[in-house]
Amino acid sequence: MRLVTRGDLDGLTCAVIITSKEKIDSVLLIHPQDITDKHYEIKKDDILANLPYHKDCGKWFDHHILTESNEKPPDSFDGKHAIAPSAAQLVWDYYGRESRFEKLVLETNRLDSAQLTMDDVLDPKDYILFGYTIDGRTGLGAYQSYFDKCVDWVKTMSIREVLEQPEVAERVRKLKEEDRAFRAALLANSFLDGNVIFTDFRGYDRPPIGNRFLVYTLFPEGNVSLRVHWGPQKKFVVAAVGHSIFNRTCKSNVGELMSQFGGGGHRGAGTTPIDPQGAESKIASLIETLKKNG
Repeated sequence: MRLVTRGDLDGLTCAVIITSKEKIDSVLLIHPQDITDKHYEIKKDDILANLPYHKDCGKWFDHHILTESNEKPPDSFDGKHAIAPSAAQLVWDYYGRESRFEKLVLETNRLDSAQLTMDDVLDPKDYILFGYTIDGRTGLGAYQSYFDKCVDWVKTMSIREVLEQPEVAERVRKLKEEDRAFRAALLANSFLDGNVIFTDFRGYDRPPIGNRFLVYTLFPEGNVSLRVHWGPQKKFVVAAVGHSIFNRTCKSNVGELMSQFGGGGHRGAGTTPIDPQGAESKIASLIETLKKNG
């Protein structure tokens, strides 16, 4: 049996719980768009978590909005879907809310729903700090092997012990070391257009390493961010939109907006791929829609 999930703290917490309850042979990390675009073969005994529904899976857990670009599940399916702070919350509910996972799930809820404090962004600790080391949007690179090790560590260690593991400590060191350069990159490549904080990282072959929430501390007047950067091999542009986690006045439903461009997400955050041909007009359309919605 295989678990197919996303490479972030939500996906990892799902993996910790599911591999503790099911006989999982391997864990595959993919992007939600890979399910939408059917880039991977999904098998009948696969468990999908924190990803869109696929008709061939055995179990499915997700907390994102079901949009027109998503395949719709039947009325009865094995697993759980609901609008929730995280997919991990639904997995924890499904498997009986074992108390040893409670702190992990609650902290995953905070990070995945961006219910964070200023200190969680500027001086993160414990599970929140650990979560940044396995967030693909941080820019630390590929990490299937790292993710697999983290699942085992989180199952058996305290968060203090996890953070002391050399590979985790190295990622934390790199995040802290590059914080100043990331701030400078944000300031050099971002501007405020009405309520929208627009960041264009297409000038980089790989986006700078840094905390994706930092931009909201640099542009407190904005209530929503739009960041664009190149996808793999520059085959497409990635557009990532998120409500400010400090100025919580944005009226846009980001998941629904992203679905209009072939992507998805939930109310407060989402992504979509954009064809490089005509990218400027689509980016301008996104900005105007976000400004219009307020």
